[in-house]
Amino acid sequence: MSATRAVVTGWGMYAPARIMTNDELSRIVDTSDEWIASRTGIRERRIAADDETTTTLATNAARDALAVAGVDPTEVDLVLVATASPDYLMPATGVLVARDLGATRAAGFDLNAACSGFLFGLAAGAAFVTSGMYRQVVVVGVDLLSRYLDWTDRNTCVLFGDGAGAVLLSASDDGQGGLVSIRLFSDGTGEEGIIIPGGGTAHPATEETVRDRLHFMRMAGKEVYRYATRQLAETTQAAVADAGLRMGDIDLFLYHQANIRILETVRDLLGIEAEKVYVNIDRYGNTSAASVPMALAEAVATGRVQIGDRILMGAFGAGYTAGAAVLEWTADPTRAFLAPGEQTRAGQPRREPVTAGSA
Repeated sequence: MSATRAVVTGWGMYAPARIMTNDELSRIVDTSDEWIASRTGIRERRIAADDETTTTLATNAARDALAVAGVDPTEVDLVLVATASPDYLMPATGVLVARDLGATRAAGFDLNAACSGFLFGLAAGAAFVTSGMYRQVVVVGVDLLSRYLDWTDRNTCVLFGDGAGAVLLSASDDGQGGLVSIRLFSDGTGEEGIIIPGGGTAHPATEETVRDRLHFMRMAGKEVYRYATRQLAETTQAAVADAGLRMGDIDLFLYHQANIRILETVRDLLGIEAEKVYVNIDRYGNTSAASVPMALAEAVATGRVQIGDRILMGAFGAGYTAGAAVLEWTADPTRAFLAPGEQTRAGQPRREPVTAGSA
């Protein structure tokens, strides 16, 4: 009897409608389009509306994923939300997303590994599936970090945007495809590298923490760059080796979209062809845990993924954390497509579930 595999059967993403360009940012903080683009590769990012929350972003992406898979919410066993910016310290955002999806029999919980969260979520979701405990698991990567930015600090406020991406992991009993390998890593000595100091038990919210701006993100850019390039390369190599593959066997690399220079350095370190590395940082900026699943959804929708392709997904984040996974694609990519000229209220190219061959 073949071992149960966790395969991706649905995918989706959501980006808020509001676009903030570099030129707009230059009117808020001492910066310019040239300064931001040349150092980060970012041209614009999405900013959530006042009535949008992490739950609403996540629900929209998860609903997309279920629609693509043709799975009713009542069939979902678990909703796992990877985020560093939940609606509340409690209850968990995953519980609220399950409620809003109508996943009436699903359990729900949150996981926080910062920008690596989606990879950690995939590992957890796959473990639930391959153990036989659950057969349909929604994994969402979502962050709304614009509400944790100090808009006077150009070292952080120019980098981040809001968004959500989701996949449906389903049990497959034929032993073929799906998640082939996953490697996770953490190093707590990087605690200060990327941090929001206030609001937890170390620095509970007080007048002093607000005055001292402890509830905004802080980042040591040079240290993060050095960690990210080294650890992304090492984690990629480990995941590929665990899958019994070589770097040249990977068809597409979907990395966390943090900085174009990081992507280029990792590409050079590993000898990866430029056309194999998917890039959308110019349009969304760093969306943290949403970055990798948003890139996946876009890559599929734009024809970059075909059945049988081997995909490497990798990310790094605060903590420090890092993760990489090799996925063998098994789903019909024409189940989600770009309808030219049609826009959703999110300002995203519209993706409709379709039958095979009708796109």
